[in-house]
Amino acid sequence: MKTAVKTDLFASKAPLEWAVMANGQFYTAQIPIDAEGQVVAGGIEAQARQTMDNFRHTVEAAGLTMADVTQVLIYVTAREQLPVFNKVYAEYFEAPYPNRAAMIVAGLAREEMLCEIVAYAAQP
Repeated sequence: MKTAVKTDLFASKAPLEWAVMANGQFYTAQIPIDAEGQVVAGGIEAQARQTMDNFRHTVEAAGLTMADVTQVLIYVTAREQLPVFNKVYAEYFEAPYPNRAAMIVAGLAREEMLCEIVAYAAQP
């Protein structure tokens, strides 16, 4: 059975939930949008921080902690953005870290977006 995770994030008009729980697993994708649904300005560091803040909020809304996160997939639109994203990302986790993959992509759903993450966590 799948249940939506209730968050305080912007209510998207797209047919999606910011996160769901199913069979003891947490599934989410997060982007760098603010409370009004706007992509934050300020480049990759500001967008990475907003994405990770949205992610942490969603994890906690599910009754989990960042220590429960098992895998993160990072998407950035340019190779030089990855070290900046990594610096911000490191502020949100402690060892043992989640399994992780990083991809450089040609673009994301909104042209002004520079990053996105997809993540999974296990319910204790």
